[in-house]
Amino acid sequence: MATGTHDLGTITTDVPARLDRLPFSRFHRMVIVGLGTVWVLDGLEVTIVGSVGARLTEAGSGISITASQIGLAASIYIVGSCLGALFFGQLTDRYGRKKLFMLTLGIYVVATVLTAFATAPWFFYLCRFFTGAGIGGEYAAINSAIDELIPARLRGRVDLLVNGSYWLGSAAGSGASLLLLDENLLGAGIGWRLAFGIGAVLGLLILVVRRHVPESPRWMFIHGQADEANRTVGEVEQEVERETGQTLEPVDQQLRITQRHVVPFREIAKVAFTKYPKRAVLGLALFVGQAFLYNGFTFNLGTLMTTYFGVATSTAPVFLVVYAAGNFLGPVLLGPLFDTVGRKPMISISYLGSAAMAVVIALVFTGLNAWTFIGLLGITFFLASAGASAAYLTVSEIFPMETRALAIAFFYAIGTGLGGIVGPVLFGSLVESGDSSQLITGFYIAAAVMAVGGLAELAFGVKSENASLEDIADPLSAAD
Repeated sequence: MATGTHDLGTITTDVPARLDRLPFSRFHRMVIVGLGTVWVLDGLEVTIVGSVGARLTEAGSGISITASQIGLAASIYIVGSCLGALFFGQLTDRYGRKKLFMLTLGIYVVATVLTAFATAPWFFYLCRFFTGAGIGGEYAAINSAIDELIPARLRGRVDLLVNGSYWLGSAAGSGASLLLLDENLLGAGIGWRLAFGIGAVLGLLILVVRRHVPESPRWMFIHGQADEANRTVGEVEQEVERETGQTLEPVDQQLRITQRHVVPFREIAKVAFTKYPKRAVLGLALFVGQAFLYNGFTFNLGTLMTTYFGVATSTAPVFLVVYAAGNFLGPVLLGPLFDTVGRKPMISISYLGSAAMAVVIALVFTGLNAWTFIGLLGITFFLASAGASAAYLTVSEIFPMETRALAIAFFYAIGTGLGGIVGPVLFGSLVESGDSSQLITGFYIAAAVMAVGGLAELAFGVKSENASLEDIADPLSAAD
């Protein structure tokens, strides 16, 4: 059993082993719903803004804003998400998972509600920045909490399912936009405002469920709260035994920890780049690759369909729903293989396979119609989505517990800052050119960037399936 108080000292704890041996239960389902569904919000948010952007520029929308200002708002959202991830990631490692995943969701809800009342570009920008900051903070707080609460043998499939749920929100956003933009149902100045209200309502519902998700016991025993960690795990064990009618077997794996309240940022940076330099390179390669591919295509897919395949603006969301469905099915169907076949082969297959598909699309692009194109693109992102979700899983697993949230935040911010900004700008200009040969070049570039991520996984990937987080990377606080 874990022993100790808020006074810091060296303790022996069996909390990680007790968490990892739990059978899947109602508790774990609550964790997935309370924490994981925020990705649905992110997908809804990004897709709806892309869908209603054209409506905002029209007369009668209630806000005087141009197409270029809509693009600027998208960039501001990304900047907000990167800065929010870094800022709240540090706070998550310092003050705990629960405090921050409540705070960041609250920021998202408030900022989204305020967006619905925007009447001027500057206010719209401000709301988009704080909406992004809330979502960015969620990435760090949520992934770290989920990975620390889900048993090791299920961690891969659950993490991929959670991250892949982004595309449920994306599909819902595309479908909702068909109704919200119908002026026969709603006025030009009403539909887009209601779109932001949908995200806020869902956020409030998630906040209610999230109140019942406990603080991570792994975080607690390191930060001088060993008794609380022991009590939390004991309550979960009692709940599981009542649900299953089985008595849990005792564990014999223990960990010695020298507790501390704060881990200095310089120590975190030193660990990532001196103790684990290969893992740092791996994290960067995976995140830059997926951010470039995803942001490049997702932000420009609607205009690509209208420019090259003559799809009407009003029916473009139908193709976006098909695209989103492929992205969601990848993590759901392939996720279990990341726990059985293993991380290294599956991540490599996901990245290199999607790169190969991008090359195939480039080779046959001029002979495709709208449906054959979206079909091939669906296969590409069926693979890419599993790989992209695994990027978050990877950086959450392969660095010490004290740095977990900030590691996620750092690689997310760098990857999104590089790939997430360059990708949309490059593909936007290639799509706008109307020249098929230029767009085909973009497919080759995307394939190359994803291939680098796949090769990095082959070279530096870590065998972390079914392993305790503390075995994959020793906690910085582990006593000699």
